[in-house]
Amino acid sequence: MHEAEINRIQALPIWQGSVEATPLGGGRTNLNFTVADGAQKYVVRLGQGIPAHHVMRFNELAASRAAHAAGLSPEVVFADHGLTVIRHIESKTLGESDVGQPRYLPRIVELMCRCHHDMPRHMRGPALMFWVFHVIRDYAATLAAHSSPYQAKVAHYLKIADNLETVIGPIELVFGHNDLMAANILDDGTRLWLIDWDYAGFNTPLFDLGGLASNNNLTEAQEHDMLTLYYGTPPSAALLRRYHAMKCASLMREVMWSMVSEVISELDIDYAAYTAENIDRFARAHTAFTQA
Repeated sequence: MHEAEINRIQALPIWQGSVEATPLGGGRTNLNFTVADGAQKYVVRLGQGIPAHHVMRFNELAASRAAHAAGLSPEVVFADHGLTVIRHIESKTLGESDVGQPRYLPRIVELMCRCHHDMPRHMRGPALMFWVFHVIRDYAATLAAHSSPYQAKVAHYLKIADNLETVIGPIELVFGHNDLMAANILDDGTRLWLIDWDYAGFNTPLFDLGGLASNNNLTEAQEHDMLTLYYGTPPSAALLRRYHAMKCASLMREVMWSMVSEVISELDIDYAAYTAENIDRFARAHTAFTQA
């Protein structure tokens, strides 16, 4: 398994000694390996662009380099045609239950703020925008093209999305990570690192805030703390409504990401189960939003 990928990794011209490559789990849009070449250890990411998911590797690479320059991510030491070599960080990968804890949440919010406001100073070349409602509409077209069995549900989602977009209204523009899963946050015992820039691009901060909450099952109290930390003041009723609308949109996008993955991905992942899980999570969040 992965023989061709490991052979490609071992043939790279950057190694200083014999190379040992070991598959590293967790990637949902790429393959990851840890590589030791004697004195040092690296992570190698392999994956071509995935236009259906709005994943463009030139953008991921530029964002990864900008994140290192901003002090957020480990260094990219080599890149070539869908392959990226990054310095390995000895660290703990956070779990969902870690994110809302008092010892982590303020530090994660501070990391998010630095991403939003420092990254644009370091980005070079073209940069994408990640607007969740465009992604949702494009996913709907992709599902229709593949005659997905989810099309009836998607038609209902599009009507909801139009309303959510109206509620959110004009936005503040920052540079978003746009995939704030716990697994993309590392703790080396001294500081936190933010990794995996597949979906990076200009966005509203509400998307990362809503994504952090929905991806990690934050409680209402933890969400209030997160928003207070980010904005420096307790959230107003108007901000809370816009925030909850974006959290619903983030969950809808996750549902449709999985629906599309069911028809286009070749990775050995149970996307159908992930779709079902997120359909339920979205339904609960949207019900709470409409009843607020």
